[in-house]
Amino acid sequence: MSLMRQVGLLLLTAILIAFVGSTVLSIDAARHTLQTELALKNSDNAATLALALSQQQGDQGRMEVLATGLFDTGFYRSIRYLDAAGKVAFERRAAAAALHAPAWLATLAPIAAPPGVAQVSDGWRALGSVEVVSQDAYAYDALWRATVRAAGGLALLGAAVAAVAVLSLMRWRPMLARLTAQAQAIERGDYSMVDEPGPPELRRLARAMNAMAARLKRVFEAHAAQVDVLRRQASEDALTGLSNRAHFMARLTAALHAEDGVPACGLVLWRVPRLGDVNAAIGRPAVDRLLQSLARVLETHAAHVPQAFIGRINASDFAVVLPGAGQALTHAQATLTLLRETLPRYASAVVIVAGAIEVRRGTTLPAALATADLALARAESRGAYAVETGGSVDSMLGPLGEAAWGDRLREALTQGRAGLGGDPVIDPRGRLVHWECPLRMQLEPGGPRLPASHWLPLALRARLTVETDARALTLALADIERDGQPRCINLAPASLADSGFAARLRGLLLGAPRAAAKIWLEVAEVAAAENFELVQELGRQVRPTGARFGLEHAGERLRAIERLYEAGLDFVKLDATTSAGIADDPVRARYVSGLIAMLRPLALQVFAEGVANEADARALWDCGVDAITGPWASRAYAVA
Repeated sequence: MSLMRQVGLLLLTAILIAFVGSTVLSIDAARHTLQTELALKNSDNAATLALALSQQQGDQGRMEVLATGLFDTGFYRSIRYLDAAGKVAFERRAAAAALHAPAWLATLAPIAAPPGVAQVSDGWRALGSVEVVSQDAYAYDALWRATVRAAGGLALLGAAVAAVAVLSLMRWRPMLARLTAQAQAIERGDYSMVDEPGPPELRRLARAMNAMAARLKRVFEAHAAQVDVLRRQASEDALTGLSNRAHFMARLTAALHAEDGVPACGLVLWRVPRLGDVNAAIGRPAVDRLLQSLARVLETHAAHVPQAFIGRINASDFAVVLPGAGQALTHAQATLTLLRETLPRYASAVVIVAGAIEVRRGTTLPAALATADLALARAESRGAYAVETGGSVDSMLGPLGEAAWGDRLREALTQGRAGLGGDPVIDPRGRLVHWECPLRMQLEPGGPRLPASHWLPLALRARLTVETDARALTLALADIERDGQPRCINLAPASLADSGFAARLRGLLLGAPRAAAKIWLEVAEVAAAENFELVQELGRQVRPTGARFGLEHAGERLRAIERLYEAGLDFVKLDATTSAGIADDPVRARYVSGLIAMLRPLALQVFAEGVANEADARALWDCGVDAITGPWASRAYAVA
C-alpha cells in the first residue's frame, strides 16, 4: 500500500475513533445529567406530595384521594404511601410510557434514578412516608435527541477535518510524486534535480535527494573522465592523438566487413621518407612538432568526409580511410597541396608521399594493406610529394544511375524482396540473448539478397530509410510471432529526422504487444552523439511498448554524449574496434572494464560486437560484458 493511502487510512481511522469516542462520551454525559435531573424531580415531587398529605391531619381517605388526583394528573410511574409501621397503606402504579427513542438506547445507556422519598407527619407525630417514581421515557427521548444532535455535529466536524486532510494530501501528492520520480530516475542513472517543496520535512528530503543526485552525477562524470583517459591510452597515439596502429586496423577491418557499412572506401597511406635522417638533422622536438602538424593537416582535410578516420600506423606512416568510392586520389592530391606549403617550414629536406587506393567491402585487411603499400612504394620511388594509386572499384550505381536504382529499391520493398539476416548474441553461458537481424534486399528479381552496405546509400539518397526500417521491424515482429525468439534490428540514423518515424514504430509495436516485448531496437552511437534529442524522443516513444532500445557501434564517442544518463537506453553494444584483440591488450581491457563500470549505474546492459576468437570472448566476459556477437559467437552457438 502506498504511503499516501496509508496516511489517508490513518487519518480516516483517527477521525472515526474520535467520532465514536466523542459520541459515546456525549451520550454518557447526557445520560448522567438526565439521571440526576430525574432523581431531583422524584425527590421534589415526593416532598411536595408529603407536604400536601401532612395537611390532611392523618385522614387516610382524604390522603388517598389527594394522592390519586396527583397521580392521575402527573407523569408518574408509581406513588406509594407507607404508614408509620412501614406497611403499604395505598399505592398507585402505571405502565411505562412509550419510548420514541430506540429501544437499544435504553439497554446501552440505562437511566436509573432512585425514587423520591419524603416523611408525612401531623405536627410532631409521624404518620408515614411517601415514595414517588416519575416516568423516565421523556429522559430517554431527550437523551436520543441529544445523541442525534451531537452525532450530527461531530459528523460535520469530522467531514470538515477529512476535507482539510484530503486537500493537504492532494497538495503533498505531487511533491511526493516528484521525489519518487527522482528516486526512480536515480535508479536508472538519471541524476535530475527537483524543486524543494513547502513542508519542512519534504523540503529536507528533497534537499537530501538533490544533494545525492548531484554527488552521484559528479561521481559519474569523474568516472567517465577516467574511462576517457583509458580510452585514449588504449586507442590513441600518444604524440599525435590519432588512432594507434591496433585501433586503426580494427576500425578498418570493421569497415571492410560491416553489414551496414559502405560498399567501398578509399584508403590513403602517407609516409615521411627517411624520418630517421630528418630526426638527426633537426632534432627530436622539432620532429615531434612536425608529426603533430602533419596529423592536424590530415585531420582537417578528412573532417570534410563523413565518418572518415585517421591513424598513425608506425613512426613515419599515417593512414586515412574515406568511406565511399571514388575520392581517395582527389583527397590525397588536395591534402598534398597543403602539405607542400606546410612541411618545408620545419626543414627543407622534409617531404611526404602518398599511396591512394579504392577498396571494396569484403576485401581482407592484408590484401587492402598490400595494395596500399605497393602504391606507396611506387610513390616513394617517384620522389617528393608524389601520389600513386592502385586498385579501383566501380561506382555502386553502375550504368543504371541513381534514379533507376532508387526505383529498384522501392520495388524490392513493395514486392516483398526483403528479408532479415540472423547472427546470435550470446551470454557467457552460451544462451541466446537475441538475434541480430540486419535487413537484406534483393534489388533485382532472382538476384542475391544484399547487405545494407550495398543498398543503404541508395536508401539514404532516395529518402527511403524510414520505409526500410519499418519493413525490418514488421519482418522481425512476424518472425517473433512465429517462433518466439527475440530479435534486434538496427535503425538508420537518418530515419530519426523524420517527424513521423517514432510514431510509426510505436504503432507497429502496439499492434503486436506480445512480440514487441521481445524486440530490441538500436541506433548507431553517432546518432546519439550528434542528435541526442531525437534519440531520446525515440526512446520515450518505443520503451513503453515493452521494446528495448540501445546504441550499437559504441565506444569512440560515448564520452562525448554529455547526457547519456538521460537517453533512456537499455543497452549499449561496443563496436568491434573496442573488442578486437582485447585478450592481448591489457590497456584496452582496463578501458573496457572502466567503461562497463561507468555504464552499470545507468542500468545498461553492455554487449560486444565483432568478437572473432575465444580468447577475446573470455577477456570480454572477464571485463564484465553481458553478451557478445560476431564470428566466434555464431560458431559457438551453432555448435551448442
